[in-house]
Amino acid sequence: MMKQSEKRGWVGPCIAACCILGAAVTIGSPKHSAAIDLGNFDHQGQKVFRSYEATPETYLAADSGDRNLARFYELRQYPGSPPRIPHGVEASFSGDESNCLSCHGKGGYSPEFGKFVPVTPHPENTLCYQCHARVITEKAFGESDWQSIRPPRLGRSFLSSSPPPIPHSLQLRENCISCHTGPGAVVEIRVEHSSRGNCRQCHVPAVQTAPVNEFVRPGP
Repeated sequence: MMKQSEKRGWVGPCIAACCILGAAVTIGSPKHSAAIDLGNFDHQGQKVFRSYEATPETYLAADSGDRNLARFYELRQYPGSPPRIPHGVEASFSGDESNCLSCHGKGGYSPEFGKFVPVTPHPENTLCYQCHARVITEKAFGESDWQSIRPPRLGRSFLSSSPPPIPHSLQLRENCISCHTGPGAVVEIRVEHSSRGNCRQCHVPAVQTAPVNEFVRPGP
C-alpha cells in the first residue's frame, strides 16, 4: 500500500509527463500541422532557409568583389526601385525571360563581365522585364528637375552592441541571403554570419518615415 506522502511525490512528475505528451501529440498531429502555412510566415521567411540550403558553401564564403553602395544606387531611380539592367541582353531572352535565372538564380562568376553575379531574391517572379528595364538610349526622355529621395541610413542600432534594424521594406526582398551574402553582395552590407539563417530573429524591420525621437523617461 503506497503512503500518502509517496502519492504526493508522484503527482508532480505525472502531471509534467502528461503535459509534455499532450503537447507532443497536439503539435505533431496532422490536423494542426496542416493548418500552418510554413511558406508564408514572417514575410515568407522560409525562403531564407531554403536559399541557404541551396547555396554552395564556397559561394557563401567567397570575396564580395567590387560592388559597393554607390554602384548599387546608381542602377536605381530611387532607393527601393527595381534596378535597371546594366548590360546587354540576348534578343532570345525576350521570348523566355527565365533565361535571366541562368545567371541570377544561383549566382557565380561570369567570365564575360569578369565579376560575380548578384542573386535575385525573388526567382519565382520570372517576368523580369515587367520591373527591370534595359537602357536602349543614353538620351533622356525629357528635361526634368527630378531629385531622388535619400537612401536609408545604415547602422541605426539603439545600442552599440545590438543588431542593426532592417532599414527597408521586405516586399520582394524577403530573402536576406541573396543580397547580404556571397561575392555578388554589396561590400558595405555583406554579412559574415549567413549560416545563422533566421535573420529576423535578431534584425527587425524599422523603415524610417519620420525623424526618430530620443526617448526621455518622464520624471516622478
